[in-house]
Amino acid sequence: MLFYSLNKQSASVNFREAAITGQAPDKGLYFPERIPKLSDDFFQTLKNKSKAEIAFEVISPYVGDTIPEKDLRVICEETVNFDFPLKKINEYIYSLELFHGPTLAFKDVGARFMSRCLGYFSKGSDKKITVLVATSGDTGSAVANGFLDVEGIDVVILYPSGKVSKIQELQLTTLGKNITALEVQGSFDDCQAMVKQAFADETLNQNLSLTSANSINVARWLPQQFYYFYALQQWPHALPPVISVPSGNFGNICAGLVAYVSGARINHFVAACNANDVFSNYIETEVFTPKTAVSTLSNAMDVGNPSNFVRLLELFGHDHKKIKKVISNCSVDDASTAETILEVYKTDKYLLEPHGAVAYYGLQQYLKKYPNKKGIILETAHPVKFDDVVKKIINEDVAIPASMEYLFKLEKKSIKIKPEFNQLKDYLLGTAVIK
Repeated sequence: MLFYSLNKQSASVNFREAAITGQAPDKGLYFPERIPKLSDDFFQTLKNKSKAEIAFEVISPYVGDTIPEKDLRVICEETVNFDFPLKKINEYIYSLELFHGPTLAFKDVGARFMSRCLGYFSKGSDKKITVLVATSGDTGSAVANGFLDVEGIDVVILYPSGKVSKIQELQLTTLGKNITALEVQGSFDDCQAMVKQAFADETLNQNLSLTSANSINVARWLPQQFYYFYALQQWPHALPPVISVPSGNFGNICAGLVAYVSGARINHFVAACNANDVFSNYIETEVFTPKTAVSTLSNAMDVGNPSNFVRLLELFGHDHKKIKKVISNCSVDDASTAETILEVYKTDKYLLEPHGAVAYYGLQQYLKKYPNKKGIILETAHPVKFDDVVKKIINEDVAIPASMEYLFKLEKKSIKIKPEFNQLKDYLLGTAVIK
């Protein structure tokens, strides 16, 4: 399997090269030359397969011969060695809980898979790989955990100061060792812009082996397909589900769409966005217009220029009608998000966090139009990661899982920088004087 740049100005590369470099030399995102179709036997035996076997069968065509089968199977087993339960909320809506991994967030899967792939690829190399990542919260903590102590790899995480939750910040700033957190006095879009500029900088690329752990990297993005097969494995109904995905940078829903093109029996998708509604505007106008991100309760989705949107377009041949047929748009304001959390908690005794609430609201609106259908929301993080928001809404404390209590005894360590590329560049080159 080869991967080509969506800017179409660079040579195609294999999975190893795409994973190590992150972006193509022409600054385009890599995209697989084809989407492999899974066999009828795969789906007929899906309910009896282990999570690791599903992961291996889904991802192996993309990895090809860059990792031997034996090693890839180990990587898959280590990536998904926790639960992905499908919980019934009510008669029409189920929740696929993707927060049972080590950092209580769906991004654990992609981060763990990518870290193990890069660890395999870096064996025997005398040059360290520097993983550079921008985060709005969960990406940073998942990447920090996934790459901790991986030999031959340094991780530098940029996050917007004051715009991630307390537990998210502790998860990405307390590990030390090969993990460094840069606290940017700006927005997530500022962090992402700085990372993109770093990959385009000739001096940095001459001196460092840079790669990204954001979903722009195929090794982070493609494993997110696994969720959708785990959902179908547990789906108790004959008719395929509608799946509502909380969408910010569009990596997760785009991976779901790849699973759909591969043959996954999914009836329809809802791209549930918050007030950052660039996708809704595209669906309505056929024109994609990036915006400056605005802050919301569902802050991990506060993205005004989603990187993975170009992959979504490529997947459907830039055909607006095809996209609109498969995906419905929904933009949810903070008031509706809060009302949804409270209503579901009171009525169904199920506690949503803000991103899951956006997905729930979007699915609920869709099912009102199609009452004969049932659906799944992706609950992408544990409510405790947004306890300051959730507590105010339900007027109750959110219990801290025992696995997270140790964090509050650790010391935060971050380096504060302005949203200026030269400060990031100086740090990466070892010439920074920032304190």
